[in-house]
Amino acid sequence: MYKRGKSLVALLAATTMLTFTACGSTGNNVSKNVTDSASQEATSDNSSEEKSEENISDTGQSDSETAEAVGEDSSEAAEEEIPALRDSVEKKLGCRIGCAITGKEPWDIPLWNLVTTHFNAVTLGNELKPDSLFGYSVSTCPGTEEAELNGETITVPKIDYSNPEKILNKFLKWNEVNPDREIKVRGHVLVWHSQTPEWFFHEDYDKTKPYVSKEEMDKRLEWYIREVLTHFTGEDSPYKDLFYGWDVVNEAVSDATGTYRSDAENPNEDLSEDRHGNNSSWWHVYQSEDFIINAFKYANKYAPQELELYYNDYNECSAQKRNGIIALLQAVKDQEGEPGVGTRISAMGMQGHYNVDSPSANDVETSAKAYGKIVGSIQITEWDLSSSDDYDGSEESKEKEYEKMRKTYNLMYYALQSVKNSGVDVSGITFWGTVDKYSWLQHRSTVGGGSNKEKAQCPLLFDDLYKPKPAFWVFAET
Repeated sequence: MYKRGKSLVALLAATTMLTFTACGSTGNNVSKNVTDSASQEATSDNSSEEKSEENISDTGQSDSETAEAVGEDSSEAAEEEIPALRDSVEKKLGCRIGCAITGKEPWDIPLWNLVTTHFNAVTLGNELKPDSLFGYSVSTCPGTEEAELNGETITVPKIDYSNPEKILNKFLKWNEVNPDREIKVRGHVLVWHSQTPEWFFHEDYDKTKPYVSKEEMDKRLEWYIREVLTHFTGEDSPYKDLFYGWDVVNEAVSDATGTYRSDAENPNEDLSEDRHGNNSSWWHVYQSEDFIINAFKYANKYAPQELELYYNDYNECSAQKRNGIIALLQAVKDQEGEPGVGTRISAMGMQGHYNVDSPSANDVETSAKAYGKIVGSIQITEWDLSSSDDYDGSEESKEKEYEKMRKTYNLMYYALQSVKNSGVDVSGITFWGTVDKYSWLQHRSTVGGGSNKEKAQCPLLFDDLYKPKPAFWVFAET
């Protein structure tokens, strides 16, 4: 059980808060307001460009030990106990419940307590994306070295795993001390048009030179997937038991056309930019969906068979885009086969960046069933709710907005239960953050303007004082 009230306030007062831009990722709401994919990985986006380049400072072992030791507050003050979400969701839906966490958030002790109390899964908002693993060296390649791939020596960029490892090590220790309350990690993401440095697609890893051929890009793609999956999930990796799944491909379907995302989604966005919010250099090189199919083949080749593999996308309840996602899932599914030969896909990741007013719960249910019909399982992977136009951040409007959020989350949660009852596996729900003040919606997205920072938002289950909001009880009740 998690206690709220005076003890938490005392803890807040005693703790120096680390207010780093937190999770906001892939997306704004589902509606036609958003055609900009960069708005979608906004946790990632605003953090990565503005702040993650500072890299997470290693605050030392004592920090981690302090966070883990806090647990339940033993204050003498009378407290109201609230149920742990991980227990109630397991009883109700039988699946994981997770949250996004990024930057310095793991060193925010009250937030760490919420995460370790209520969730049994986390997604790193930025740290496992290509730009992070290349050390945020987005303008130029950080250096090269030689590697062997299928009997051939190739030149590859250097990978730096230090950013994710600082966070992963905290969860490793938590799991060692709390084997009955383990927290697993969702890898996010291997292949994405955004937050992948443009130089990765060019000769000599120099974006001023021509693009490489499809054949050369295949080698880079296979090498990158091999290195990342082997490092984190290989037999000799200290993290091999930490991950439950990985997003293989992210946001490869166009909002505008409902077909594959191209290199010309936004005419105002130049491919020569260091990173792209909308246009895809993957498509520019391949001119087909082959990179998607190959990514799932390589992931199947190098991932342990127990590691789940996903496709992940936003605006997934739009009828037009849903048709495009269905076509992509079917294309991947059609080529399933043994490791080293075929693809493998475990579930569809529905990001769930919705609005308080849209999509409808029926739209969510319809989309989930359609995806589940192909791949058997769905997950909500980046859930949050953008506020209505009536909400201005004032105390007067807050109570009404909180109630709107509660109703919307409630209807959608029941829709997921209906999906499960229909025979489609609902294997996880993940919220894109924990407390409102750290949501990506509170910050300006520097990759495409996913959030303009001009609208008051309260998208998550806990308020700025780390207290549960009315929407919390939708998932807490069993």
